[in-house]
Amino acid sequence: MYSKDNLTKLKKIGKLSPEATSAFHAWDKVALAEGAIPKKYKELIAIAVALTTQCPYCIELHRQEAVKASATEQELTEVIHVAAALRAGAAVTHGTHLLES
Repeated sequence: MYSKDNLTKLKKIGKLSPEATSAFHAWDKVALAEGAIPKKYKELIAIAVALTTQCPYCIELHRQEAVKASATEQELTEVIHVAAALRAGAAVTHGTHLLES
């Protein structure tokens, strides 16, 4: 199901819904811009979220941007473990719903 070729279809989404697409791109650009949180850290956060939501497109696009922002392989590896720990933690805490008391 995952193919990088699908990213070429983003243009079609833009043509079919130009206002929403434009607004999304503007918001995305502002959200990931340099600010109180440096761009590199925002991209590392984005990778952690993408790993958690399991979006292969986002993982790759934000990996590229993180590397451009000088993220190292060690930092990328630590992001993997942060995302994995959060997913595991969510499973454990949601597991409490299985217990009666």
